[in-house]
Amino acid sequence: MTLQLNCDLGESFGSWKMGLDEAVMPHIDQANIACGFHAGDPLVLEKTLKLAKENNVTIGAHPGYPDLVGFGRRSIKASPAELKAMVMYQIAAIDGMAASLGLTLAYVKPHGAMYNDMMANIDVRKVIMEAIASYQRPLVLMLQSTPEADTIQAEADAAGISLWFEIFADRCYDDDGKLLARSKPGAVHTKDKMLAQVKQLKEQGTITTVSGNVLNLRADTLCVHGDNMDGVNAIQEIREMIKQ
Repeated sequence: MTLQLNCDLGESFGSWKMGLDEAVMPHIDQANIACGFHAGDPLVLEKTLKLAKENNVTIGAHPGYPDLVGFGRRSIKASPAELKAMVMYQIAAIDGMAASLGLTLAYVKPHGAMYNDMMANIDVRKVIMEAIASYQRPLVLMLQSTPEADTIQAEADAAGISLWFEIFADRCYDDDGKLLARSKPGAVHTKDKMLAQVKQLKEQGTITTVSGNVLNLRADTLCVHGDNMDGVNAIQEIREMIKQ
């Protein structure tokens, strides 16, 4: 199994520093870069794009709900037309800045509550797919791999877009293939459990759920988080593991 590593970056804002982008970027393949609605600002976006260019990292738009205070983790009710427009607006912002730096935007991965809403609600998912399909050139949608991957793939085929399915390296999975709620014990893996999950996925194409069940999941890319040095060190070990 060939896996890429993706990470959410560019989420600082003004005087507020979020993440360790400079330490993370050399060890990943794909950067999900905030577009200014849930985090990031024009200067942070430009700096993050330049950092990605220096490290030959593929760039993706990371659009979210317009919710700086809540970091995009709160759902916002929006009409289909509003949702489509806010996604396209954010894609266009990063795409334009990327082009000015000689970079090409490759994909879209929604952030936070928008991502969760997309996975839980087919109507939201179809609007986001429509927004991507309506863009001026092809872009890939990155979203969570679940046991319903074939159904979601069929939706994407109907919309005329391509998908990359992702697995979360540091999160425990519930028996239905969704992420275990953060409110439950063990929702976020320790470093040892994270490495074990990645090893199992790499070698067997499966993950083990919270109850010990084994699930086969499609996986094109692994989501990793590097907002502390322990996380950065784990990313380096994961990269060595999946590139072997």
